[in-house]
This record gives sequence, structure tokens and C-alpha cells, in this order.
Amino acid sequence: MIEGRRVLAGEAILNAAARAERSATTVVEELVQTYSRLVYRIAFAVLRSHHDAEDATQETFLRVLRYASRLAAVENPKTWLASIAWRVAVDRSKGRRCEVPLEDPERPPLEIASTDASADESLHGTQMGALLDKLVGALPEKLRAPLLLSAIEEMSPREIALTLDINEAAVRSRVFRARQILKERLGQRLARK
Repeated sequence: MIEGRRVLAGEAILNAAARAERSATTVVEELVQTYSRLVYRIAFAVLRSHHDAEDATQETFLRVLRYASRLAAVENPKTWLASIAWRVAVDRSKGRRCEVPLEDPERPPLEIASTDASADESLHGTQMGALLDKLVGALPEKLRAPLLLSAIEEMSPREIALTLDINEAAVRSRVFRARQILKERLGQRLARK
């Protein structure tokens, strides 16, 4: 009789564990559907490579799945995932040189999509976008990261501070300095033309 109770108790424990595992997997699936673009963009902002960013995105969600038992304690999944994605991307970027070339001669010329704007306006917009991308890529990492998270990901200073493990005042200061540097460098480039 006692052995029968132990078997039933063991089956109940296994069934509960299986249900918990299934619900954690469901939660992770929802996180992937909701935040995969955010995680990819953060990884790409650090790594500057499509393939590396995809790998970092997968690794981020594998870590989330590995620690799925902690999901119940997470107050803000967006910030939590952003900080994991940031750490994964930074870890991947260590050991390899992170350079953004100012000119890439092997890169094919950009194709201009048809719009209501004239060809000159479209070309100018494309060139300005490429120039801004180069200038942002040339910023020091400690200035580029908060700027990208603020401007591209539209994260609040509090979320950025939690993601980068710095205080909010540092986030605001770094974003301001990054914008000032971009403004100066863009002004210098435009004055030369």
C-alpha cells in the first residue's frame, strides 16, 4: 500500500514538473514572438554583422530558456531581455576587432527605391543615412550603446540603465554627448561639401 502511494506521489511530481516545463516553454515562445526583433536589433547594434546578430539572438533566447524557472520573478521582460541580449552581444564582440570602415569599396552601390521624391532627393537621403550610420559606428562604445538603445529601440533612460548596468544620469549624459559629437561631425562633413 505504501509503495502504491509512493508511485502515485512520484507520478504527480513528474506530471507537475512536465506542466511547469510546458508553461515555461510557452512563456519563452511568447517572449520570442514579442521581443525577437528587439533582441536582434540590440545584437546588431553591438556586433554590426547580420550573421553574428542572428547567432547572438539565438543564444539570448537559449539562455532565457535555460533560466525559464526565473521568469516568474521578472518584472519587466523587455528590459530583462535587452540586458541579456546586450551581454551576449558584448561577450561575442570581445576578442574580435569591432571596426566600422569609413569606406567599403567591395560593397555594391545602394539601389534607390521608387518614391514620390526625386532621384536626387532619394540619393541624398540614402547618402545621409549611410553617413549617419558611419558616424554612429565611429562613436566610442560607451556613447554609442546608450544612443542606439535610446534612439533606435526607444528605451527609456531607466531601461537603458538597467540594460547597461549604469545609472540613469550616466545614460542621459552619454546620450547627450553622443548627439553633440554627431552634430559636430555631421556639421563638419556638410561644411566640406
